[in-house]
Amino acid sequence: MRLGVLDVGSNTVHLLVVDAHRGAAPLPAYSHKIELRLAEHLDKDGKIDQSGADGLVSFTKQAVELAEDKGCESVLAFATSALREAPNGEKVLARVRNETGVDLEVLSGDDEARLTFLAVRRWFGWSSGRLAVFDIGGGSLEIAAGSDEQPTVAESVQLGAGRLTREGLTTDPPAKDEVRALRRRIRMELAAVAGPVLRAGKPQRSVATSKTFRSLARITGAAPSADGPYVPRTLNRDDLNEWIPKLTKMSAAERAALPGVSAGRASQLTAGALVADAVMDLFDLPALEVCPWALREGVILSRLDQLQPR
Repeated sequence: MRLGVLDVGSNTVHLLVVDAHRGAAPLPAYSHKIELRLAEHLDKDGKIDQSGADGLVSFTKQAVELAEDKGCESVLAFATSALREAPNGEKVLARVRNETGVDLEVLSGDDEARLTFLAVRRWFGWSSGRLAVFDIGGGSLEIAAGSDEQPTVAESVQLGAGRLTREGLTTDPPAKDEVRALRRRIRMELAAVAGPVLRAGKPQRSVATSKTFRSLARITGAAPSADGPYVPRTLNRDDLNEWIPKLTKMSAAERAALPGVSAGRASQLTAGALVADAVMDLFDLPALEVCPWALREGVILSRLDQLQPR
């Protein structure tokens, strides 16, 4: 069957069309996305402003038409922290539903962590044993760990790269005192939720997903995306530690010139690097393997699991 997946994130709104059936890996057939940056379309009360809501409605209409053009049987539509946290999120959701016919499901942070974990488990398989999975989004960091397809621990922390950049880094390049204060904040908030993961036992495989981790792995020497999804990619903590002082001294334009870093994400890379470094330090991980599957694939796989075998 052909499915459309509409992912409304804090940074990007993405329609992915896949060919999939139960028991098989989803095969991407078409992709269309824009960097809407909903989390930056907030007024003084934290509500999504008119421009952000208009952009979301417009893209959703495009996504519906494109999904029909590509022959999709249905569209799975979901949203994450930007709509989850906005005081007027329900109003924006109602407008999208009324004007496009699309009913966006707002995932909780724990749901994001669990679905991403499912995708990583299916990608690496049972031989991976106990997994620890980390996903840096625009608004939050998801952490999950376990030995089965469902994690025994799933946490969501408000340590997304976009959020931290907006709230903690006000200059370009960032000031030293802001970097230090942000580093301290990240480690305090991460340490507050690390206990359940650490008590559950040391992972046999530690995995990172998301654009932020992929960009960090690329600038530290991992293979480019053009080499395909099956090439092993790793982010090593020692390599990241060498890069963090450089990143903090670069402007966003300079970071955008680095391999694997888009202009739209360049401003968030320093905050993302500080989160990644804290993850590997507090969880005592010398390296993280980068998985090409993440939340979208988890949503698809979960949906396929619910279908009755033909």
